[in-house]
Amino acid sequence: MTPVHFTFSSTFILGLTGLAFHRTHLLSALLCLEGMMLSLFVALSLWSLQFNVTNFSAAPMLLLAFSACEAGAGLALLVATARTHGTDHLQSLSLLQC
Repeated sequence: MTPVHFTFSSTFILGLTGLAFHRTHLLSALLCLEGMMLSLFVALSLWSLQFNVTNFSAAPMLLLAFSACEAGAGLALLVATARTHGTDHLQSLSLLQC
């Protein structure tokens, strides 16, 4: 495994462990998801540059666009839950209290 592959896989795993273990606030979960998406974007970009795949060069931009949409939807949910519940703690949210 090259150092570049190790770096991108470790950043993805770090975001995944942050998402798994630090689920107290919604904002920290969204930041971990965004870090995972950015590591995938950089890894996909470097992969398409390394192998000179021209027909796959639009995929990183598509992933980045979906990541931006996911971040916007997540921040909208954060604002909505902070207004309705008064906090962004994930334990205070319940699906039974719609």
